Amino acid sequence: MDADATSTLHKKGITTTNDSFKFTWFKDHASVIKAVYTGSEFLESAAPGEEVGIILETTSFYSEQGGQIYDTGLLEGPDGVFEVTNVQIYGGFVVHIGSFRGKTGRLCIGDKIICKVNYDRRMQIAPNHTCTHMLNFALREVLGTHVDQKGSIVLPEKLRFDFSHGKPVKPEDLRKIESIVNEQILAELEVFSKEIKLADAKRINGLRAVFGEVYPDPVRVVAIGKNVEDIIANPENEEWKSISSELCGGTHISNTREAKAFALLSEEGIAKGVRRVTAVTTDYAFKALELATLLEQEVIEASKTEGSLLEQKVTALNSRVEGASIPSAKKADLKAKISALQSQVIKAKKKIAEENIQEAVKVATQMAEKACSSGKSYCISHVNVGSDTTAIREAVVKVMEQKGIPIMVFSKDETLNKAFVCAGVPEKDGKYKQLSVTEWLKKVLDPINGKGGGGKGGLAQGQGSDVSHIDTAMDVAESFAAMKLT
Repeated sequence: MDADATSTLHKKGITTTNDSFKFTWFKDHASVIKAVYTGSEFLESAAPGEEVGIILETTSFYSEQGGQIYDTGLLEGPDGVFEVTNVQIYGGFVVHIGSFRGKTGRLCIGDKIICKVNYDRRMQIAPNHTCTHMLNFALREVLGTHVDQKGSIVLPEKLRFDFSHGKPVKPEDLRKIESIVNEQILAELEVFSKEIKLADAKRINGLRAVFGEVYPDPVRVVAIGKNVEDIIANPENEEWKSISSELCGGTHISNTREAKAFALLSEEGIAKGVRRVTAVTTDYAFKALELATLLEQEVIEASKTEGSLLEQKVTALNSRVEGASIPSAKKADLKAKISALQSQVIKAKKKIAEENIQEAVKVATQMAEKACSSGKSYCISHVNVGSDTTAIREAVVKVMEQKGIPIMVFSKDETLNKAFVCAGVPEKDGKYKQLSVTEWLKKVLDPINGKGGGGKGGLAQGQGSDVSHIDTAMDVAESFAAMKLT
Protein backbone atom coordinates (compact mmCIF):
# COMPACT_ATOMS: atom_id res chain seq x y z
CA MET A 1 0.00 0.00 0.00
CA ASP A 2 1.56 3.27 -1.13
CA ALA A 3 1.08 6.87 0.03
CA ASP A 4 -1.69 7.47 -2.53
CA ALA A 5 -3.67 4.53 -1.12
CA THR A 6 -3.37 5.72 2.49
CA SER A 7 -4.30 9.24 1.33
CA THR A 8 -7.43 7.82 -0.30
CA LEU A 9 -8.40 6.16 2.99
CA HIS A 10 -8.00 9.44 4.85
CA LYS A 11 -10.13 11.24 2.22
CA LYS A 12 -12.84 8.64 2.74
CA GLY A 13 -12.83 9.53 6.42
CA ILE A 14 -11.38 6.20 7.51
CA THR A 15 -9.23 6.49 10.63
CA THR A 16 -6.08 4.50 11.23
CA THR A 17 -6.51 1.06 12.78
CA ASN A 18 -6.62 0.71 16.53
CA ASP A 19 -4.40 -2.34 17.07
CA SER A 20 -3.97 -2.06 20.84
CA PHE A 21 -6.01 -5.26 21.18
CA LYS A 22 -3.01 -7.24 19.90
CA PHE A 23 -1.74 -7.26 23.47
CA THR A 24 -4.83 -9.18 24.62
CA TRP A 25 -4.24 -12.91 24.27
CA PHE A 26 -6.57 -15.89 23.77
CA LYS A 27 -9.65 -13.79 23.11
CA ASP A 28 -11.67 -13.32 19.92
CA HIS A 29 -12.12 -9.69 18.92
CA ALA A 30 -15.13 -8.10 17.23
CA SER A 31 -14.54 -5.42 14.61
CA VAL A 32 -15.92 -3.83 11.44
CA ILE A 33 -14.59 -3.85 7.87
CA LYS A 34 -13.65 -0.35 6.74
CA ALA A 35 -11.96 -1.05 3.36
CA VAL A 36 -10.99 -3.77 0.89
CA TYR A 37 -7.80 -3.28 -1.12
CA THR A 38 -6.43 -5.34 -4.02
CA GLY A 39 -2.97 -3.77 -4.11
CA SER A 40 -4.01 -1.37 -6.86
CA GLU A 41 -7.62 -0.36 -6.11
CA PHE A 42 -10.26 -0.33 -3.42
CA LEU A 43 -13.33 -2.56 -3.69
CA GLU A 44 -16.71 -2.62 -1.99
CA SER A 45 -16.36 -6.31 -1.09
CA ALA A 46 -14.04 -9.33 -1.14
CA ALA A 47 -14.99 -12.55 -2.92
CA PRO A 48 -13.38 -16.01 -3.29
CA GLY A 49 -10.59 -16.53 -5.80
CA GLU A 50 -8.64 -13.36 -5.12
CA GLU A 51 -6.07 -12.27 -2.55
CA VAL A 52 -6.98 -8.94 -1.00
CA GLY A 53 -6.19 -6.80 2.02
CA ILE A 54 -8.92 -6.16 4.60
CA ILE A 55 -8.70 -3.00 6.69
CA LEU A 56 -10.60 -3.07 9.98
CA GLU A 57 -11.67 -0.44 12.45
CA THR A 58 -9.85 -2.30 15.23
CA THR A 59 -7.81 -5.50 15.28
CA SER A 60 -6.22 -8.05 17.59
CA PHE A 61 -3.77 -9.14 14.86
CA TYR A 62 -0.11 -8.18 15.13
CA SER A 63 1.25 -6.58 11.95
CA GLU A 64 4.85 -7.22 10.98
CA GLN A 65 7.11 -4.60 12.54
CA GLY A 66 10.08 -4.21 14.87
CA GLY A 67 11.57 -7.45 13.53
CA GLN A 68 8.62 -9.57 14.68
CA ILE A 69 6.73 -11.51 12.04
CA TYR A 70 2.97 -10.97 11.56
CA ASP A 71 0.12 -12.97 13.09
CA THR A 72 -2.03 -15.32 11.04
CA GLY A 73 -5.58 -16.47 11.66
CA LEU A 74 -9.17 -15.97 10.49
CA LEU A 75 -11.73 -13.24 9.99
CA GLU A 76 -15.18 -14.73 10.46
CA GLY A 77 -17.90 -12.73 8.72
CA PRO A 78 -21.65 -13.10 8.23
CA ASP A 79 -21.09 -14.77 4.86
CA GLY A 80 -17.78 -16.63 4.96
CA VAL A 81 -14.41 -17.19 6.60
CA PHE A 82 -11.43 -15.16 5.38
CA GLU A 83 -8.00 -16.72 6.04
CA VAL A 84 -5.36 -14.16 7.06
CA THR A 85 -1.88 -15.22 5.90
CA ASN A 86 -0.04 -11.91 6.24
CA VAL A 87 -0.55 -8.69 8.19
CA GLN A 88 1.23 -5.43 7.33
CA ILE A 89 0.87 -1.84 8.51
CA TYR A 90 1.04 1.22 6.24
CA GLY A 91 0.73 4.69 7.66
CA GLY A 92 -1.16 3.37 10.66
CA PHE A 93 -3.57 1.23 8.61
CA VAL A 94 -3.33 -2.48 9.42
CA VAL A 95 -3.91 -4.58 6.29
CA HIS A 96 -5.05 -8.19 6.79
CA ILE A 97 -3.90 -9.98 3.63
CA GLY A 98 -5.41 -13.29 2.59
CA SER A 99 -8.28 -14.99 0.81
CA PHE A 100 -11.47 -16.93 1.43
CA ARG A 101 -11.48 -20.54 2.50
CA GLY A 102 -13.44 -22.46 -0.08
CA LYS A 103 -15.29 -21.28 -3.17
CA THR A 104 -18.08 -19.35 -1.49
CA GLY A 105 -18.35 -16.32 0.76
CA ARG A 106 -18.20 -12.55 0.66
CA LEU A 107 -17.09 -9.76 2.97
CA CYS A 108 -18.39 -6.25 2.44
CA ILE A 109 -17.50 -2.85 3.81
CA GLY A 110 -19.47 -2.36 6.99
CA ASP A 111 -19.70 -6.08 7.80
CA LYS A 112 -19.11 -7.05 11.39
CA ILE A 113 -16.43 -9.70 11.73
CA ILE A 114 -14.66 -11.68 14.45
CA CYS A 115 -10.85 -11.67 14.56
CA LYS A 116 -9.52 -15.12 15.44
CA VAL A 117 -5.75 -14.93 15.85
CA ASN A 118 -3.76 -18.17 15.65
CA TYR A 119 -2.50 -17.92 19.23
CA ASP A 120 -0.72 -21.30 19.04
CA ARG A 121 1.56 -19.78 16.42
CA ARG A 122 2.00 -16.57 18.40
CA MET A 123 2.97 -18.67 21.42
CA GLN A 124 5.96 -19.85 19.41
CA ILE A 125 6.87 -16.31 18.35
CA ALA A 126 6.58 -14.58 21.73
CA PRO A 127 9.33 -16.54 23.55
CA ASN A 128 11.70 -15.73 20.69
CA HIS A 129 10.91 -12.02 20.94
CA THR A 130 11.37 -11.92 24.71
CA CYS A 131 14.64 -13.83 24.33
CA THR A 132 15.95 -11.24 21.85
CA HIS A 133 15.63 -8.76 24.72
CA MET A 134 17.49 -11.08 27.10
CA LEU A 135 20.07 -11.75 24.40
CA ASN A 136 20.57 -8.02 23.83
CA PHE A 137 21.17 -7.62 27.55
CA ALA A 138 23.56 -10.61 27.71
CA LEU A 139 25.60 -9.39 24.73
CA ARG A 140 26.28 -6.07 26.48
CA GLU A 141 27.08 -7.83 29.75
CA VAL A 142 29.69 -10.08 28.11
CA LEU A 143 31.05 -8.05 25.19
CA GLY A 144 30.68 -4.50 26.51
CA THR A 145 28.50 -1.40 26.31
CA HIS A 146 29.56 -0.70 22.72
CA VAL A 147 27.06 -3.35 21.59
CA ASP A 148 24.04 -1.83 19.85
CA GLN A 149 21.18 -3.62 18.13
CA LYS A 150 21.38 -3.36 14.33
CA GLY A 151 18.34 -5.41 13.47
CA SER A 152 16.40 -8.53 14.35
CA ILE A 153 13.97 -11.09 12.98
CA VAL A 154 11.58 -12.97 15.24
CA LEU A 155 9.96 -16.06 13.72
CA PRO A 156 8.04 -19.00 15.17
CA GLU A 157 11.00 -21.35 14.75
CA LYS A 158 13.96 -19.07 15.55
CA LEU A 159 15.26 -15.59 16.27
CA ARG A 160 18.04 -13.65 14.59
CA PHE A 161 19.83 -10.69 16.12
CA ASP A 162 22.32 -8.28 14.51
CA PHE A 163 24.60 -6.13 16.65
CA SER A 164 27.64 -3.89 16.50
CA HIS A 165 30.90 -5.66 17.33
CA GLY A 166 34.19 -5.48 15.49
CA LYS A 167 35.34 -9.10 15.61
CA PRO A 168 34.06 -12.69 15.85
CA VAL A 169 32.67 -13.65 19.25
CA LYS A 170 34.81 -16.28 20.95
CA PRO A 171 33.17 -19.64 21.78
CA GLU A 172 33.71 -19.06 25.50
CA ASP A 173 31.89 -15.72 25.25
CA LEU A 174 29.05 -17.31 23.30
CA ARG A 175 28.78 -19.84 26.11
CA LYS A 176 28.57 -17.04 28.69
CA ILE A 177 25.92 -15.18 26.66
CA GLU A 178 23.84 -18.33 26.27
CA SER A 179 24.23 -19.06 29.97
CA ILE A 180 22.98 -15.60 31.03
CA VAL A 181 19.80 -16.01 28.98
CA ASN A 182 19.19 -19.51 30.36
CA GLU A 183 19.76 -18.26 33.90
CA GLN A 184 17.03 -15.66 33.38
CA ILE A 185 14.72 -18.34 32.03
CA LEU A 186 15.38 -20.57 35.06
CA ALA A 187 14.85 -17.59 37.37
CA GLU A 188 11.22 -17.43 36.14
CA LEU A 189 11.22 -13.65 35.88
CA GLU A 190 7.98 -11.83 35.18
CA VAL A 191 7.85 -9.81 31.97
CA PHE A 192 6.28 -6.37 32.46
CA SER A 193 5.12 -3.86 29.87
CA LYS A 194 3.57 -0.43 30.05
CA GLU A 195 2.88 2.48 27.73
CA ILE A 196 4.48 5.70 29.00
CA LYS A 197 5.59 9.09 27.67
CA LEU A 198 8.62 8.86 25.41
CA ALA A 199 10.45 11.52 27.44
CA ASP A 200 9.94 9.50 30.63
CA ALA A 201 11.12 6.32 28.93
CA LYS A 202 14.34 7.94 27.75
CA ARG A 203 15.23 8.77 31.35
CA ILE A 204 15.38 5.08 32.34
CA ASN A 205 18.92 4.05 33.21
CA GLY A 206 20.11 1.27 30.89
CA LEU A 207 17.08 1.41 28.58
CA ARG A 208 17.75 -0.22 25.22
CA ALA A 209 16.42 1.08 21.90
CA VAL A 210 17.30 0.62 18.24
CA PHE A 211 19.49 3.48 17.05
CA GLY A 212 17.77 5.50 14.33
CA GLU A 213 14.34 3.99 15.00
CA VAL A 214 11.44 6.47 15.26
CA TYR A 215 9.31 5.61 18.28
CA PRO A 216 5.74 6.74 18.95
CA ASP A 217 4.78 8.93 21.88
CA PRO A 218 3.58 7.44 24.16
CA VAL A 219 5.83 4.40 23.79
CA ARG A 220 5.69 0.87 25.20
CA VAL A 221 8.44 -0.22 27.61
CA VAL A 222 9.10 -3.91 28.18
CA ALA A 223 11.10 -4.83 31.30
CA ILE A 224 12.17 -8.27 32.48
CA GLY A 225 12.15 -8.93 36.20
CA LYS A 226 11.07 -5.45 37.30
CA ASN A 227 7.73 -3.67 37.15
CA VAL A 228 7.82 -0.74 34.73
CA GLU A 229 5.96 1.43 37.27
CA ASP A 230 8.73 0.81 39.83
CA ILE A 231 11.35 1.71 37.23
CA ILE A 232 9.79 5.01 36.17
CA ALA A 233 9.29 5.96 39.82
CA ASN A 234 13.10 6.19 40.07
CA PRO A 235 14.38 6.10 36.46
CA GLU A 236 18.03 7.00 37.21
CA ASN A 237 18.50 4.08 39.62
CA GLU A 238 21.76 2.22 38.84
CA GLU A 239 19.97 -1.08 39.51
CA TRP A 240 18.15 -0.81 36.18
CA LYS A 241 21.42 -1.38 34.34
CA SER A 242 21.36 -4.97 35.63
CA ILE A 243 18.02 -5.80 33.98
CA SER A 244 16.66 -5.85 30.45
CA SER A 245 14.44 -2.88 29.62
CA GLU A 246 13.60 -1.87 26.05
CA LEU A 247 11.29 0.22 23.95
CA CYS A 248 9.18 -2.37 22.14
CA GLY A 249 5.74 -2.72 20.57
CA GLY A 250 5.91 -6.49 20.14
CA THR A 251 4.06 -9.34 21.80
CA HIS A 252 5.85 -11.14 24.64
CA ILE A 253 5.53 -14.00 27.09
CA SER A 254 4.41 -13.14 30.61
CA ASN A 255 7.19 -15.03 32.40
CA THR A 256 10.65 -16.08 31.21
CA ARG A 257 9.95 -19.72 32.15
CA GLU A 258 7.65 -19.91 29.11
CA ALA A 259 10.77 -19.78 26.90
CA LYS A 260 11.85 -23.13 28.50
CA ALA A 261 15.41 -23.01 27.14
CA PHE A 262 17.70 -20.99 24.89
CA ALA A 263 20.30 -22.28 22.43
CA LEU A 264 22.59 -19.95 20.48
CA LEU A 265 23.15 -21.78 17.19
CA SER A 266 25.43 -19.56 15.13
CA GLU A 267 27.49 -16.37 15.05
CA GLU A 268 28.81 -14.69 11.91
CA GLY A 269 29.82 -11.39 10.40
CA ILE A 270 27.39 -9.80 7.93
CA ALA A 271 29.03 -6.40 7.38
CA LYS A 272 31.99 -4.41 8.66
CA GLY A 273 31.56 -4.09 12.42
CA VAL A 274 28.25 -5.99 12.45
CA ARG A 275 27.78 -9.53 13.74
CA ARG A 276 24.73 -11.80 13.56
CA VAL A 277 23.59 -14.52 15.94
CA THR A 278 20.81 -17.04 15.40
CA ALA A 279 19.12 -18.81 18.29
CA VAL A 280 16.16 -20.99 19.20
CA THR A 281 13.97 -21.37 22.27
CA THR A 282 11.38 -23.78 23.75
CA ASP A 283 11.30 -27.27 22.21
CA TYR A 284 13.57 -26.16 19.37
CA ALA A 285 16.25 -25.43 21.97
CA PHE A 286 15.72 -28.77 23.70
CA LYS A 287 16.15 -30.57 20.35
CA ALA A 288 19.37 -28.66 19.69
CA LEU A 289 20.71 -29.56 23.13
CA GLU A 290 19.69 -33.22 22.75
CA LEU A 291 21.42 -33.43 19.36
CA ALA A 292 24.56 -31.87 20.83
CA THR A 293 24.58 -34.49 23.60
CA LEU A 294 24.08 -37.29 21.08
CA LEU A 295 26.93 -36.04 18.88
CA GLU A 296 29.20 -35.64 21.90
CA GLN A 297 28.55 -39.27 22.84
CA GLU A 298 29.33 -40.35 19.28
CA VAL A 299 32.63 -38.46 19.42
CA ILE A 300 33.48 -40.23 22.69
CA GLU A 301 32.64 -43.62 21.15
CA ALA A 302 34.69 -42.81 18.04
CA SER A 303 37.72 -41.99 20.20
CA LYS A 304 37.68 -45.62 21.43
CA THR A 305 38.26 -46.94 17.89
CA GLU A 306 41.37 -46.84 15.73
CA GLY A 307 42.68 -47.39 12.23
CA SER A 308 40.40 -47.16 9.20
CA LEU A 309 37.25 -47.38 11.38
CA LEU A 310 38.33 -44.29 13.32
CA GLU A 311 39.04 -42.48 10.06
CA GLN A 312 35.57 -43.33 8.73
CA LYS A 313 33.86 -42.23 11.94
CA VAL A 314 35.84 -38.98 12.13
CA THR A 315 35.00 -38.09 8.51
CA ALA A 316 31.29 -38.78 9.07
CA LEU A 317 31.19 -36.94 12.40
CA ASN A 318 32.98 -33.91 11.03
CA SER A 319 30.32 -33.54 8.33
CA ARG A 320 27.43 -34.12 10.76
CA VAL A 321 28.68 -31.68 13.39
CA GLU A 322 29.38 -28.99 10.79
CA GLY A 323 25.78 -29.10 9.55
CA ALA A 324 24.08 -29.74 12.90
CA SER A 325 21.72 -27.23 14.52
CA ILE A 326 23.38 -27.29 17.93
CA PRO A 327 24.65 -24.59 20.31
CA SER A 328 27.56 -22.76 18.67
CA ALA A 329 29.84 -23.06 21.70
CA LYS A 330 29.19 -26.80 21.92
CA LYS A 331 29.83 -27.11 18.18
CA ALA A 332 33.22 -25.44 18.67
CA ASP A 333 34.02 -27.93 21.47
CA LEU A 334 33.05 -30.91 19.33
CA LYS A 335 35.01 -29.63 16.32
CA ALA A 336 38.08 -29.27 18.54
CA LYS A 337 37.69 -32.87 19.75
CA ILE A 338 37.17 -34.11 16.19
CA SER A 339 40.22 -32.15 15.07
CA ALA A 340 42.24 -33.93 17.76
CA LEU A 341 40.96 -37.28 16.46
CA GLN A 342 41.84 -36.23 12.90
CA SER A 343 45.39 -35.49 14.06
CA GLN A 344 45.42 -38.91 15.68
CA VAL A 345 44.31 -40.48 12.37
CA ILE A 346 46.96 -38.57 10.40
CA LYS A 347 49.65 -39.54 12.90
CA ALA A 348 48.58 -43.20 12.77
CA LYS A 349 48.45 -43.20 8.96
CA LYS A 350 51.91 -41.63 8.84
CA LYS A 351 53.24 -44.31 11.17
CA ILE A 352 51.61 -47.08 9.11
CA ALA A 353 52.99 -45.56 5.92
CA GLU A 354 56.50 -45.51 7.37
CA GLU A 355 56.14 -49.11 8.56
CA ASN A 356 54.80 -50.18 5.15
CA ILE A 357 57.77 -48.61 3.38
CA GLN A 358 60.20 -50.31 5.76
CA GLU A 359 58.44 -53.65 5.31
CA ALA A 360 58.20 -53.42 1.52
CA VAL A 361 61.82 -52.30 1.08
CA LYS A 362 63.04 -55.02 3.46
CA VAL A 363 61.13 -57.88 1.74
CA ALA A 364 61.90 -56.69 -1.81
CA THR A 365 65.60 -56.23 -0.99
CA GLN A 366 65.81 -59.73 0.51
CA MET A 367 64.18 -61.20 -2.59
CA ALA A 368 66.56 -59.24 -4.82
CA GLU A 369 69.57 -60.55 -2.90
CA LYS A 370 68.23 -64.09 -3.21
CA ALA A 371 67.68 -63.62 -6.94
CA CYS A 372 71.17 -62.26 -7.47
CA SER A 373 72.77 -65.08 -5.47
CA SER A 374 70.94 -67.63 -7.63
CA GLY A 375 72.23 -66.00 -10.83
CA LYS A 376 69.04 -64.17 -11.87
CA SER A 377 69.24 -60.72 -13.46
CA TYR A 378 65.75 -59.71 -12.31
CA CYS A 379 63.52 -60.03 -9.24
CA ILE A 380 59.79 -60.71 -8.62
CA SER A 381 58.53 -59.96 -5.10
CA HIS A 382 55.27 -59.98 -3.15
CA VAL A 383 54.89 -57.65 -0.15
CA ASN A 384 52.07 -57.37 2.39
CA VAL A 385 51.31 -53.66 2.36
CA GLY A 386 47.76 -53.75 0.93
CA SER A 387 46.92 -50.81 -1.31
CA ASP A 388 49.88 -48.68 -0.22
CA THR A 389 51.25 -47.90 -3.67
CA THR A 390 53.79 -45.47 -2.23
CA ALA A 391 55.44 -48.29 -0.26
CA ILE A 392 55.38 -50.60 -3.29
CA ARG A 393 56.97 -47.95 -5.50
CA GLU A 394 59.58 -47.11 -2.86
CA ALA A 395 60.58 -50.81 -2.68
CA VAL A 396 61.09 -50.88 -6.46
CA VAL A 397 63.16 -47.69 -6.43
CA LYS A 398 65.39 -48.91 -3.58
CA VAL A 399 66.14 -52.24 -5.26
CA MET A 400 66.93 -50.49 -8.54
CA GLU A 401 69.26 -48.11 -6.73
CA GLN A 402 70.98 -50.67 -4.50
CA LYS A 403 71.02 -53.82 -6.70
CA GLY A 404 70.74 -52.31 -10.16
CA ILE A 405 68.40 -55.03 -11.49
CA PRO A 406 64.85 -55.03 -12.92
CA ILE A 407 62.21 -55.70 -10.27
CA MET A 408 58.45 -56.11 -10.10
CA VAL A 409 56.65 -55.87 -6.76
CA PHE A 410 53.10 -57.09 -6.09
CA SER A 411 50.72 -56.43 -3.21
CA LYS A 412 47.03 -57.17 -2.67
CA ASP A 413 44.14 -55.77 -0.68
CA GLU A 414 41.56 -58.48 0.06
CA THR A 415 39.06 -55.92 1.36
CA LEU A 416 39.12 -53.95 -1.87
CA ASN A 417 39.63 -57.13 -3.93
CA LYS A 418 42.45 -55.42 -5.80
CA ALA A 419 46.00 -56.30 -6.76
CA PHE A 420 48.69 -53.61 -7.07
CA VAL A 421 51.84 -53.81 -9.18
CA CYS A 422 54.91 -51.66 -9.69
CA ALA A 423 57.74 -52.49 -12.07
CA GLY A 424 61.16 -50.96 -12.50
CA VAL A 425 63.87 -51.46 -15.12
CA PRO A 426 67.19 -49.58 -14.70
CA GLU A 427 67.89 -47.38 -17.70
CA LYS A 428 71.58 -46.71 -16.94
CA ASP A 429 74.02 -47.97 -19.60
CA GLY A 430 71.11 -49.61 -21.50
CA LYS A 431 71.99 -52.95 -19.90
CA TYR A 432 68.34 -54.07 -19.77
CA LYS A 433 67.00 -52.30 -22.85
CA GLN A 434 65.58 -55.57 -24.21
CA LEU A 435 63.07 -55.54 -21.27
CA SER A 436 60.50 -52.77 -21.78
CA VAL A 437 59.02 -51.81 -18.40
CA THR A 438 55.64 -50.85 -19.92
CA GLU A 439 55.43 -54.05 -21.95
CA TRP A 440 56.37 -56.08 -18.88
CA LEU A 441 53.66 -54.38 -16.82
CA LYS A 442 51.05 -54.84 -19.55
CA LYS A 443 51.70 -58.59 -19.68
CA VAL A 444 51.12 -59.07 -15.93
CA LEU A 445 48.04 -56.85 -15.76
CA ASP A 446 46.05 -59.07 -18.14
CA PRO A 447 45.56 -61.98 -15.67
CA ILE A 448 44.34 -59.64 -12.92
CA ASN A 449 42.06 -57.62 -15.21
CA GLY A 450 44.14 -54.53 -14.63
CA LYS A 451 45.13 -51.19 -16.08
CA GLY A 452 48.26 -49.13 -15.69
CA GLY A 453 50.97 -47.15 -17.35
CA GLY A 454 54.15 -45.16 -16.95
CA GLY A 455 57.63 -45.73 -18.27
CA LYS A 456 59.27 -42.50 -17.18
CA GLY A 457 62.44 -43.09 -15.20
CA GLY A 458 62.12 -46.80 -15.90
CA LEU A 459 59.06 -47.10 -13.65
CA ALA A 460 55.50 -48.26 -14.41
CA GLN A 461 52.61 -49.22 -12.17
CA GLY A 462 49.03 -50.42 -12.27
CA GLN A 463 46.29 -52.29 -10.47
CA GLY A 464 43.79 -55.04 -11.18
CA SER A 465 40.34 -55.99 -9.96
CA ASP A 466 40.89 -59.78 -9.89
CA VAL A 467 43.07 -60.47 -6.89
CA SER A 468 42.50 -64.24 -7.15
CA HIS A 469 44.89 -64.44 -10.13
CA ILE A 470 47.80 -62.58 -8.56
CA ASP A 471 49.92 -65.78 -8.47
CA THR A 472 49.33 -66.26 -12.20
CA ALA A 473 50.38 -62.65 -12.81
CA MET A 474 53.59 -63.24 -10.84
CA ASP A 475 54.33 -66.33 -12.94
CA VAL A 476 53.80 -64.28 -16.12
CA ALA A 477 56.17 -61.61 -14.77
CA GLU A 478 58.79 -64.27 -14.07
CA SER A 479 58.57 -65.98 -17.48
CA PHE A 480 58.46 -62.76 -19.49
CA ALA A 481 61.51 -61.28 -17.74
CA ALA A 482 63.38 -64.59 -18.11
CA MET A 483 62.56 -64.72 -21.83
CA LYS A 484 63.72 -61.14 -22.48
CA LEU A 485 66.88 -61.26 -20.37
CA THR A 486 68.15 -64.71 -21.27
